[in-house]
Amino acid sequence: MPELRATSLPTGEAAHPGGQGRRGSKAAAVGSEGVRLEMESALTARDRVGVQDFVLLENFTSEAAFIENLRKRFKENLIYTYIGSVLVSVNPYKELEIYSKQHMDRYRGVSFYEVSPHLYAIADNAYRSLRTERKDQCVLISGESGAGKTEATKKVLQYYAVTCPASEQVETIKDRLLQSNPVLEAFGNAKTLRNDNSSRFGKYMDVQFDYKGAPIGGHILNYLLEKSRVVHQNHGERNFHIFYQLLEGGQDDLLRRLGLERSPQQYHFLVKGQCAKVSSINDKSDWKVVRKALSVINFTDNEVEDLLSIVASVLHLGNVQFAADEQGGAQVTTESQIKYLARLLGVESALLREALTHKKIIAKGEELVSPLNLEQAAYARDALAKAIYGRTFSWLVNKINRSLEYKETELLGWRSSCSVLGLLDIYGFEVFQHNSFEQFCINYCNEKLQQLFIELTLKSEQEEYEAEGVAWETVPYFNNKIICDLVEEKFKGIIAILDEECLRPGDATDATFLEKLEETIKSHPHFLTHKLADAKTRKSLGREEFRLLHYAGEVTYSVAGFLDKNNDLLFRNLKEAMCNSENPILTQCFDRTELTDKKRPETAVTQFKTSLSKLMEILMSKEPSYIRCIKPNDAKQPGRFDEVLIRHQVKYLGLMENLRVRRAGFAYRRKYEVFLQRYKSLCPETWPLWDGRPQDGVALLLNHLGCKQEEYKMGRTKIFIRFPKTLFATEDALEVRKQSLATEIQASWRGFHQRKKFQEMKHSATTIQSWWRGTLGRRKATKRKWAVETIRRFIQGFMFRNQPRGPENEYFLDYIRYSFLMTLKRRLPKNVLDKSWPVPPPSLKEASQLLRDLCMQNMVWSYCKRISPEWKQQLEQKAVASEIFKGKKDNYPQSVPRLFLYTRLGSEEINAKILQVMESETLKYAVPVVKYDRKGYKARPRQLLLTQGAVVLVEEAKVKQRIDYANLTGLSVSSLSDNLFVLHVLRQDNKQKGDVVLQSDFVIETLTKIAICADKVNNVNINQGSIKFAVGQGKEGIIDFTSGSELLIAKAKNGHLAVVAPRLNSR
Repeated sequence: MPELRATSLPTGEAAHPGGQGRRGSKAAAVGSEGVRLEMESALTARDRVGVQDFVLLENFTSEAAFIENLRKRFKENLIYTYIGSVLVSVNPYKELEIYSKQHMDRYRGVSFYEVSPHLYAIADNAYRSLRTERKDQCVLISGESGAGKTEATKKVLQYYAVTCPASEQVETIKDRLLQSNPVLEAFGNAKTLRNDNSSRFGKYMDVQFDYKGAPIGGHILNYLLEKSRVVHQNHGERNFHIFYQLLEGGQDDLLRRLGLERSPQQYHFLVKGQCAKVSSINDKSDWKVVRKALSVINFTDNEVEDLLSIVASVLHLGNVQFAADEQGGAQVTTESQIKYLARLLGVESALLREALTHKKIIAKGEELVSPLNLEQAAYARDALAKAIYGRTFSWLVNKINRSLEYKETELLGWRSSCSVLGLLDIYGFEVFQHNSFEQFCINYCNEKLQQLFIELTLKSEQEEYEAEGVAWETVPYFNNKIICDLVEEKFKGIIAILDEECLRPGDATDATFLEKLEETIKSHPHFLTHKLADAKTRKSLGREEFRLLHYAGEVTYSVAGFLDKNNDLLFRNLKEAMCNSENPILTQCFDRTELTDKKRPETAVTQFKTSLSKLMEILMSKEPSYIRCIKPNDAKQPGRFDEVLIRHQVKYLGLMENLRVRRAGFAYRRKYEVFLQRYKSLCPETWPLWDGRPQDGVALLLNHLGCKQEEYKMGRTKIFIRFPKTLFATEDALEVRKQSLATEIQASWRGFHQRKKFQEMKHSATTIQSWWRGTLGRRKATKRKWAVETIRRFIQGFMFRNQPRGPENEYFLDYIRYSFLMTLKRRLPKNVLDKSWPVPPPSLKEASQLLRDLCMQNMVWSYCKRISPEWKQQLEQKAVASEIFKGKKDNYPQSVPRLFLYTRLGSEEINAKILQVMESETLKYAVPVVKYDRKGYKARPRQLLLTQGAVVLVEEAKVKQRIDYANLTGLSVSSLSDNLFVLHVLRQDNKQKGDVVLQSDFVIETLTKIAICADKVNNVNINQGSIKFAVGQGKEGIIDFTSGSELLIAKAKNGHLAVVAPRLNSR
C-alpha cells in the first residue's frame, strides 16, 4: 500500500486520503495530528467542511441543511459528526489511518469537546464517566445493515483493550473479549445484498471493569437470530459464514470425519442465493481466525469437534430428500444423509427417519402418530435445521459468557465491586420492498430504543437546566409511545392479537390474523390495511398487507408467514429424537423437561418482547451514549454520497428528531472558564488577564460584544447561547482579533527575544573575555617560569660541562646531544660522495663516528641495491681504472666522467672474414689503435680485439698478431697525458717478434679492459721518462717521454721514439 499522508484542515482536523478498515463496514473518523484542538476551531472553516456538531446548524429544522453538512464532511473524509453527545458515523467504504495507538492516546483522558469527533471520544467519555462517577454506562450503536455497526463495536472494544490497565489475568479477558467477535460473526453474520458481513442478530455485551478500571469480565445477550436464513437465502445472499469457512478452510481429515465435500454447490442450503463465492471474502483465512479464536475463548478440541458436527449436520439435513408413497406419505430417499446425520447428531437412524416423516400428537393422554405429506416433511426438516442451529447459537453465546465470566478473587469490601459498560450492536430501522415478521420485530425494537432515547435525552437536558438554574422550556417532539402501545399493549396490541391467533383452537391463518387486526385496531391513526384505506391508498396496499406509521415513516408489512414464524414449532417426535442425542452440545440445547412440560412454549414475538423489555430495563439503569451509523450508498463504493439513501436513513434513525430535541433550548453551552479563556481577547477589560469571577468576566465580554439578553442565559457554572449565529459572530470576531493579536504578540516576542538574545550574548562575551584573559595570564606566567628554570639549568650545565655527568650538568649535556642529533637530522649527507658531517660535541665523538659509518654503509647499501647489472659492471671497471691510474697518469681525471663502452667498434666495422675466423671466440671489446713499427716507428692503423683468451691485432681482413693472455707479461704506459702504451710479450714465445707499441684515443679504457680480461691488473707499469721494450731477439727499444705544449710522436736522432705530451695536472 502506498504511503498515506494527512492534509491539515483549518478545522483542527486532518483529512486522510486512506486508512485501515475491513470489508463491508469501515467505521472511521479523522482527528488532528498530535495536537489537541478545541471543537470551536472548526467554526471558521464551516463553509468548506461544515460544522462538527449539528446543533450549531443555523437552519437546524432543515433536513437539506443536515444532509448538506454530512456531504461536506464526507467529501473531506470527516465522517464523524456530533449531535450534542450523539455521534453520527458515515461508512467511508475505504481504509482510513485513524485507529492507531497514536490516535487512541490522543483521545485518552481528554475532555469530550477538546478534540474533533471520533468514535474514541465517545468510548473514552463513557469510560471516564464509569471511573469517576461509578455509574454504569452503555454505548448504543444502531444503523442499517452495512452502515458499520459491527466494526464500530469492535473498534470500541479495541480501544478499551489497548488503553485500559492490564495484568496477566486482564490480558486473558481482553483477548477473549476481542476473540469473541470473529466467532459470533462466523455463526451470526452473513453476506446480504447490502453488506458482505451483515449481523443477522442483535447483540448486547456487558464489559465488567474493576476498581482500577481494568476489564475483568463480560456477558453477551443475543436477540432474534435470523434462523430462516439457515434454510433460505434471497438471490445474491449467502448462508451464515461458518458453513463456507468450514468447507473452504477445514482440513481434509476433518471434512472426511464430517462427511463433507469442499464444494458448497453440493449442499441445498448453500445454493439458494447462488452466491457461494464472494471476491471480498476470504473464507479460508477467516476459518483460521475463527479456529484460533475458539481456542482463546477456552474451547476444548472435543467441544470444537462436537460444534462442527452440528454445523455439518445442518448441511446434511438440507440434502435430505423425500418421495411420496402409495398413501401420499413422505419417505426418505437419501439414506446416506440419514446415516451421516445419525452419527453426527448422536441419534439412532431409525428414530431420526421416523421423526422426519411422522408427527406425534398426544391427545387425552394417548399418543397418536400420523404420517407427514411431502410439504409437511420438508417443513419438519427445515424446522429441525433452524432449531438445531438457533439453539446451538444460543449455547455458543452461553459458552462464550462462561469464558468471560468474572471470577471474583478479592472479597475485601469495595475492592470486590465492579462497574459495567454495555455495548449494544442492534439492527437499525428496516424498510424493504417486502417486509415480513423479522422487519416487524426489528422496527418494534427501534421504536422502543427511540422512546428510550427521547426520554433519556429530555431527562438529561432537564437535569442540566435545573442544575444550572435555567428555566426549563417545554420541548415539542413526537412521542412515539402511541406506536409502542399499538404494538405491545395487552389484549389490544398487535403482539397480543398475533399470539391469540397462534394459540387459539381452530383453523388460524395469516389471513384470519389480518382480519382480527382490522377488527380490533381499525380506528388507530397509525394503522392501515387495504380494507380500511381509501381508494387512492388501496393502490399501494395489498390485501395481505398492513401498514404502520412509525416515528420514522410508513412501513408496509406482509402477513404471509407471520403465524408460522411466530409459532416456531418443532414436532414433538423431533424434540424427542434431539433429547436422545449423544452429542454433548445438543443434550444441553434440548432439555428433556420440554417433553414433560405440558405448558405451551412462548411464541417468538413474546420471547422477543420479554427480552426487549429486559434490555430496556438494563439500558435505563445505565448512562447511555449513542453512535448512529449511516451507509452512504448501496454499492459499497468509497466517495459516493447517495443523497436519497442517506435522507432515508436520517429519517429512519430519527436524527432530525434528535437534533430538534437537542436544539429546543440552547444551541451551545460551555463552562464559564472555557468560554472566557477562548474569547477574553475580544474585550479590553478581560484581556489579557481577568482577576474576578469567571461569570462576571463572561457577562462583561457579552455586554461588550453587544449580545442581547434573549440570545443567552447565564447559568450557575455555564453560559448558554441560544442561536448558532451568535456563536458564529463571536467566532468571526475572534478570527479578526487574532490577526492584530498575532502582530502584537510577534512584535512583543521579537523585542523580548532580541533583548534576551543581546543580554545573553553580552553576558557570554564578558564571561569569555574574563576567562580568556585569565587563561592568557596563566599561560604567560607558566611560560616565564619555565623559561627562567630552563635558562638557569642551561647556565649551570655550561659551567659544569667538563665535569662527569651529574644533576648539575645533565640537562646541558642532554641538550647538547639533542641539538647535535637534530642538526645531524637536518644535515645528513645526501649521497656517498658527500663527505660533509657536523662537528660533534666531545661527549659524542665516538657515537658520531659510529653514526657516520652506519650512514655511509646505509647509503652505499641503498645505492648498490638500486644499481643495474650494467651499471655495476661499469663501476667495477671504473674502480679498477682508479686503482691503476689514480694519481699516476695525467689524463686519468679526464676519463673519470666518461663512461666505459662495451666496445668501440661495431660488428659492421670489423671485417666479416675476421669475424668468421674468430667465430669460435667471444669478442669482449674492440677499439681502433695505431701501431708503431719496432724499427722505423712508422704508424700503422690497426684494430685491437679482446677475446676471452687473447689480444688480437687486425689489419682489415688479416690477423696481424695474436697475443695470448698467458704470453702477455705486462703493460707499460707513461705518466704523462699521451696515449701510448706497450704490450710486453713473453720472449720465449717464438711466434712473437717482440713487444707491441700502440696508441689509443681511449688509453685508460683500453688498458683497463685488457688488464681485466688478461687478469694483469697488477702488471700495469706507469713509467716516468722512458719505457724500454723488446724489439727482437736480444734487442731493446726505448720510448722517451717529455712534456711539451702539444702532443708530438717522432723518431729521435738517437734512434729512440720521442713522445712530447702536454702535462695536464701535477701529481
